[in-house]
Amino acid sequence: MTIPVLSRAQLSREHDTEAAPDYADPRVVAFVDKIAALTKPDSIEWVDGSVAEFDRLTRLMERQGTLTRLNPELRPYSFLARSNPDDVARVEARTFICSEKAQDAGPTNNWRAPAEMRATLERLFDGAMRGRTMYVIPFVMGPLDSPFTKVGIEITDSPYVVASMGIMTRMGTEALKQIGPDTEWVAAVHSVGAPLAEGEADVAWPCNDTKYISHFPETREIWSFGSAYGGNALLAKKGFALRIASVQARDEGWLAEHMLLLKMTSPQGKVYHVAAAFPSACGKTNLAMLRPTIPGWKAETIGDDIAWLRIDDEGRLRAVNPEAGFFGVAPGTGVKTNATAVDTLWGNTIFTNVALTPEGDVWWEGLTDEKPERLTDWLGNEWTPASSSPAAHPNSRFTVAASQCPMIADEWDDPQGVVIDAIIFGGRRATNVPLVVEARDWEHGVFIGATVSSEQTAAAEGTVGQLRRDPFAMLPFCGYNMADYWQHWLNVGDRLGENAPRIFQVNWFRKDEHGKFLWPGFGENSRVVDWILRRVDGQADADEAPIGNLPKRDEMNLDGLEISDDTWQKLFDIDASRWLVETDDMEAFFERFGERVPERVIQQLGELRSRLHGVE
Repeated sequence: MTIPVLSRAQLSREHDTEAAPDYADPRVVAFVDKIAALTKPDSIEWVDGSVAEFDRLTRLMERQGTLTRLNPELRPYSFLARSNPDDVARVEARTFICSEKAQDAGPTNNWRAPAEMRATLERLFDGAMRGRTMYVIPFVMGPLDSPFTKVGIEITDSPYVVASMGIMTRMGTEALKQIGPDTEWVAAVHSVGAPLAEGEADVAWPCNDTKYISHFPETREIWSFGSAYGGNALLAKKGFALRIASVQARDEGWLAEHMLLLKMTSPQGKVYHVAAAFPSACGKTNLAMLRPTIPGWKAETIGDDIAWLRIDDEGRLRAVNPEAGFFGVAPGTGVKTNATAVDTLWGNTIFTNVALTPEGDVWWEGLTDEKPERLTDWLGNEWTPASSSPAAHPNSRFTVAASQCPMIADEWDDPQGVVIDAIIFGGRRATNVPLVVEARDWEHGVFIGATVSSEQTAAAEGTVGQLRRDPFAMLPFCGYNMADYWQHWLNVGDRLGENAPRIFQVNWFRKDEHGKFLWPGFGENSRVVDWILRRVDGQADADEAPIGNLPKRDEMNLDGLEISDDTWQKLFDIDASRWLVETDDMEAFFERFGERVPERVIQQLGELRSRLHGVE
């Protein structure tokens, strides 16, 4: 559904083409000139990241029809965007790793030879920005003046991308000043792929049926064409912070991970920091914004999606959230499930593909128990509770500054990061995987991370509910061969030695024979985190099981919960025969990587099978 809104003449540039700032590094200026010569925009703007700039661009997008300003009394300075119905999520089939060698991309990535892809992209980008403004976005990932900091330049013809990048990154003048003669920076080029001919009308959400999201790891470049949505266009996010950064991390000896960061303070006042990896829409934001139900515990958010981890001078693993904002899945986020997220969205938020209320506010499935009597759905159509389709798209999103979160930790933008005490892997499994299990050691933890599986979610392509292996929740995001990535994790563990954080796996989604969830989840997950952190301190016992260490019932704080002995048993039941079937699936998954799978990972699989056979 595309509605012509403004003609090219009506959208004539408000500012003449800007010259590069005096402090711009000559390499950046040359890069911008090269892309301008290829894409042929009508004008160029160097983004400064100011509030005035954001206001001007949002007003432009209101006139264009891209944004609808929400009721300022209900949702101050917030906007609703409706994308083209064909541009609503990641397009994994059109996402490529263009390494020099196919084997360096590995079997879980789509590979294309760099020269071949560059020829394709050059053809697509030739004149792609005619009739549009080309925006130059300098941005920083990580806190300013931090050993973690990385810098990038994204070029785009989408003001929606500029506004969103202003929320998600540290963007503008200060970022550009970070680039000196010797600074490494990532070059990112994006176009919606919809040039405007003289007199041609524009549409509210320009995009192209042809889509490419291409990453060149050796040269640290990202080129994206055709999509204006999410990580396809906000190239600082998955493209840079994970796909390119994972390669940088491998080469430089650190970790770039699809992980939330959580600060926990015990009733005794001791502070812990947890990093946790979950696939999209599997409870990740809920844990990042946990509200503990156990008296005395305090939880604070550091990051909800991505973490960069380095070994400090004392040999400890430290982490930062490289992003400045949250790009969260709206459906399922509600007062009961994640009150902190709802409180964060009080204003200053861009919502995409959610429903609009008659009063000028937003709504989506799960926000409230009671459905509104009348809405305008994400497609712009009238909607009632009797409608057969959802009011909000299943992958609809909100974009909001992290600093606006009411439980953001003081350390969230500490340049030195925070010391990690525990690492958690999770997913959505109805069977087999217990509520929580502790790895025996780092190597066993890497094996658990390598074999994590989850039921498919709306954020990724495929059949929803279908099981897929999603190692470290990084399957769509690792910028190189995942078997080499596992080896890199082993190498980091070797360097950490006794300072290595303990590793755990959790599963909030196990069901009984009637399909009912066995664990209440949400705030009650603090009881699991409590056991994990007491286990880290050596203050909680565990039972050895074939798959790892499981909590003793009397070691987990269940006060106030009605968890029967039968339910507890089902939460932690280890069926050896079913697990042996699962090991066959693990082996088949490993076979996809051939001889590159680390020997220590293969050994862990053999040891698991031996332990399972021992209890059959």
